[in-house]
Amino acid sequence: MIDQVIVVAYLVVVLVLGLWAGRGIRTLQAFAVVNRSYSSWVIFATLAATFIGGGFTSGNAAKVFLFGIANIVALWGFSFKELLIAAFVAPRSGAFRNCISVGGIMRRQYGRTGQVITGLLGIMVCAGITGAQVGAMGTVFHTFVGTSREWGIAIGCGIVIAYSTFGGMNSVVVTDILQFILLAISMPLALWLGIRHVGGTEALVQAVPAGHLSLFSHMTPVALASLFLSFVLGETLVPPYVQRLLIGKNPRAVAEGSLFAGLFSIPFFAVTGMLGLVAVAIQPDLDSNQAMPFVVNTLLPVGLKGLVIAGLISIVMSSADSFLNAAAVALIGDVINPLRRQELSDRQGLWVAKIATLLVGLGAVLFAMKIENVLDILLFTYNFWAPVVLVPLVATILGVKANRKTFLVGAFCGVVALSIWHWLLKDPQGIDGLVIGVAANLVAFSAMHRIDVLTGPED
Repeated sequence: MIDQVIVVAYLVVVLVLGLWAGRGIRTLQAFAVVNRSYSSWVIFATLAATFIGGGFTSGNAAKVFLFGIANIVALWGFSFKELLIAAFVAPRSGAFRNCISVGGIMRRQYGRTGQVITGLLGIMVCAGITGAQVGAMGTVFHTFVGTSREWGIAIGCGIVIAYSTFGGMNSVVVTDILQFILLAISMPLALWLGIRHVGGTEALVQAVPAGHLSLFSHMTPVALASLFLSFVLGETLVPPYVQRLLIGKNPRAVAEGSLFAGLFSIPFFAVTGMLGLVAVAIQPDLDSNQAMPFVVNTLLPVGLKGLVIAGLISIVMSSADSFLNAAAVALIGDVINPLRRQELSDRQGLWVAKIATLLVGLGAVLFAMKIENVLDILLFTYNFWAPVVLVPLVATILGVKANRKTFLVGAFCGVVALSIWHWLLKDPQGIDGLVIGVAANLVAFSAMHRIDVLTGPED
């Protein structure tokens, strides 16, 4: 009962805080990027809360339960990516201060075609990840709170949809800060209690299978390198992360916030992964997906258990709200407005964005209630973002002058290479098709750009 009271109190606080933060939102610009005045510490908190979802917590624990620390090392590819963004991309964010989305940046060089393609893919990626987080939210409520999965989805997502629809980015950022604080406390606390229960670090090392502490017991060096690169490339500059680059008060704040988030993720991924080691040390025949729930339900005392459950809920909510907001902004800014003869006014765009947020959220709820495993859909949409958008987007941010033809040729080669490698050849040597698709796009994009430089680009 005490744990349930803590969880309910947390949900009420999040809802009230989100609705309070959304007061005064009157334009699409404010809905998407607020007033672009956030400090580096706010960027750090909201960015970390956004990318740390169910996959990087309970999913990581489950994979480490099965395959050992190799999965933690692979996840550090995401951390490495954040450090690269902080060093090379974030300092250039000031050149795109008038943009509210990825598509707006792409339009600078690749025209309306590049913007609309980017917008459609952005909606697919955001909707897929939102659906995955919605499903995870139902599982968290069912496992830890005792509600049915359907009621868990309805309660948790109802709160997220309410404040995201009402207040847009400002509500998302304010609630992200609270959620970040909670997840940063709860996960290390759960690990500390778990190691203490096992008997200390040395006892944990002795209790887990030896292969779990080796990088190459469960996968080859090539497969590990491929998985590492997949985490480097897969979510790079997806819409919610780009929005974080556009809401800082200056490029320095954006770069510092990105750097802090990348550095924070390194020990955090180790913490969530080691919860899987604790579970395998105590009960090696456990279902891997129950690794984190087992540690929380079995080892944590009353009160602290409620705090950690609230932290797990916050992890899912902080990702769902960000991708929900990004999907709505991409729909208005990158698809509807570019395809209209006359763009919607800022106020009209705001109302359409709110309706889109509500509809995408309700769609994700219905989808998650009907289909328990949305991972396949998530991976399907995930694979088409990087091979199409990543290379031309990074080129634009870094100041490479390219054109629509170069974009289309690179995108076509990226999709074809991904399709052949993944679906026809079945990922030889364990190398992910996403890596091959990005490499093919890079080669084709670079070749076309070189040809344009030598012959003169199209008008």
